[in-house]
Amino acid sequence: MHRIIKKKLQTNLKNIYNEVVSHKNMIVSFYKYFFVKDPKKLLNLITSKLEKKNILGRIYIAKEGINALISISDIQYRYFKHFFKRIDKKTKRMYMNYTIENKKIAFWNLKIKIKKQLVSSTINNFYFNRNNKGIYLNAFLVNKYFFDKDCIFLDMRNSYEYEIGHFSNAITLPAQTFREQLKKLPKYLKLHKHKKIVMYCTGGIRCEKSTALLKHHGFSNIYHIYGGILSYIKQVKKYNLPNYFKGKIFVFDARLSEKITNDILSKCITCDEYTDRTHINCFNNLCHRLFIQCRSCSIKLDSCCCLECKNIIHE
Repeated sequence: MHRIIKKKLQTNLKNIYNEVVSHKNMIVSFYKYFFVKDPKKLLNLITSKLEKKNILGRIYIAKEGINALISISDIQYRYFKHFFKRIDKKTKRMYMNYTIENKKIAFWNLKIKIKKQLVSSTINNFYFNRNNKGIYLNAFLVNKYFFDKDCIFLDMRNSYEYEIGHFSNAITLPAQTFREQLKKLPKYLKLHKHKKIVMYCTGGIRCEKSTALLKHHGFSNIYHIYGGILSYIKQVKKYNLPNYFKGKIFVFDARLSEKITNDILSKCITCDEYTDRTHINCFNNLCHRLFIQCRSCSIKLDSCCCLECKNIIHE
């Protein structure tokens, strides 16, 4: 009798295990600009619905909308999608990016936080009007504009994102923060005001404000990739289109990057040789700079960005 019970128990455990490992892990990102009357109330609602669902990642709420990047199993996706599409009438048609990731853990916990802005962008004399922004482009139109001589591509991500992957014809706006980028943006593009300007970022949230700012300053031919690079990559795969984004996408989770093509665009900060390694933080905690370094230089400098930092950690 005990043997039968034990055998049934082992069989049940095996079935549960097989069911769990068969599920795919999804990285889902989305944002929506809409007026949130009571961010605290929305936070409590989301927390109560998701805290027992084993969902990991981060969700930011502000009076101007919601922005999320989370990790869930594929069997949870339908519930998750249905829940967020119904939190407000403005989120009903909210676009969600997702990728399948089974190799690495993306997040270790779930963080739900209220912020003043979804992306920090306060600029004097500029009010973000979510109804006055650039024209959305799908992958078909992106590829069409890619060869248009009267069109320029502008990468609105940080330099550490751009250095590991970008559209090969894209220019970047050097700055330490998105707020600084926005301040420089109108003057930086002044000479290109008569051209078509295609802007892009990882998921599209930065370009909503960037294109609105340019429209505010009188730029007329302003476009941005709907859903950002993530959506573009998904579309070129789905419709078997040429892919003009090369290298990797920087992702804001424990994976740090997602490979799109085998092209290696990044260089070692120390020896300036091309390297396929991911970003690391300087081991000198007083510095903590984010950079790329080849294996050889990393060994020589103990994963520090420079000799000065190496000497500090050995003092």
